[in-house]
Amino acid sequence: MDETLLIQYAVKGDLDAFNRLVLAYQDMAFNLAYRMLGDNATAEDATQQAFISAYRSLSSYRGGSFRAWVMRMVTNACYDELRRQKRHPETPLEPENNEEEEIESPRWMADDGASPEELAEAKELDQAIQHCLGGLSEEFRSVVILVDIQGMDYDEVSAVVKTPLGTIKSRLARARQKLRHCLQGFGELLPAAFRLESED
Repeated sequence: MDETLLIQYAVKGDLDAFNRLVLAYQDMAFNLAYRMLGDNATAEDATQQAFISAYRSLSSYRGGSFRAWVMRMVTNACYDELRRQKRHPETPLEPENNEEEEIESPRWMADDGASPEELAEAKELDQAIQHCLGGLSEEFRSVVILVDIQGMDYDEVSAVVKTPLGTIKSRLARARQKLRHCLQGFGELLPAAFRLESED
């Protein structure tokens, strides 16, 4: 069944149709939430909350890109969580120890032929990217994640964050510049093509 029919059935209250839509978008939604929030458990909660909100709000869906509509729910859930964290910052009871935690690597890092050193470097690079994303304002972070990581086009992103196209392009340019500047501090982790000449 194609997406248009699934949406039509879901809007009429068909839970199975909605669940099939969730399966189609859950990876993308989680990736967005993880990049926005920087924590697996919090991202899972935000993703779940976004899909609950989407289901409850199906009657407000007025056509257009369903993907953009769902990603707006995810973005809003992330903004809500970030605001909650600012109001109630949490201090861990004990420091994190990566050696005691199960390593969950992103899909792009999964390679049976990769050496332990390569996996460690890739994990460090992912952490560096996440660190730099975390340093961006919410508005910049959401735009660069949606365009550069999720691969959405400017029009969809404009619909997701309810911001004019020109502002999206401006935020994206500034976010990329800030990310480049931040990542230069992790130059040894970057592929050679992305390092400043002075570092080679």
